[in-house]
Amino acid sequence: MTLVIGIAGGTGSGKTTIARRITSALPSTAVDRIEHDSYYRDRQDLPYEDRCKLNFDHPSSLETELLIEHVAKLREGHAIEVPEYDFTTHSRKTETRRVEPRDVIVVEGILVLAEERLRELFDIKLFVDTDSDIRAFRRIRRDIEKRGRTFEQVRDQYYNSVRPMHLRFVEPSKRWADLIIPEGGNNRVALDILIAKISAVVRDNENEA
Repeated sequence: MTLVIGIAGGTGSGKTTIARRITSALPSTAVDRIEHDSYYRDRQDLPYEDRCKLNFDHPSSLETELLIEHVAKLREGHAIEVPEYDFTTHSRKTETRRVEPRDVIVVEGILVLAEERLRELFDIKLFVDTDSDIRAFRRIRRDIEKRGRTFEQVRDQYYNSVRPMHLRFVEPSKRWADLIIPEGGNNRVALDILIAKISAVVRDNENEA
């Protein structure tokens, strides 16, 4: 049995922290993680300047149909090749990352609960709920330090697409969550309970093997 966990929430909410806490609490052979961000569509048909203007927070910017196919294959016991995306050039790399079937697969991204067909593949659906000012500052720091953006670029993107898309798609998807976790990775109680539940599933799988 493969347990698939979907983790959604606004940009900078702490989704990745929770996903990493889950994966680090389990044996490496029992768990793997997939980021929805890896499935951004490859738009190398556009000049770099035009790629920078794309709305990366709209569902259409992501090849979610491929992610759905991949999660379904993992549930069926088949390995997949996850795309890799370069955020500095806004293009998909030629390399891929092989992911083998595991007891636990964690899928995280701002929009993973917004698509019904993807939600149906999740056994546990989580939404990380963090105040908007905290999320905004985390986004600014990440994009400047890790993705080579200027403050002006981050600011314009936040007002033009990040905030409106959050209100239109991300926030409403909270209704589909089984659990809502306030303050992301700082919520130790929620994490301890969640990890205990997931660890029990892994132990059951080991006992059945």
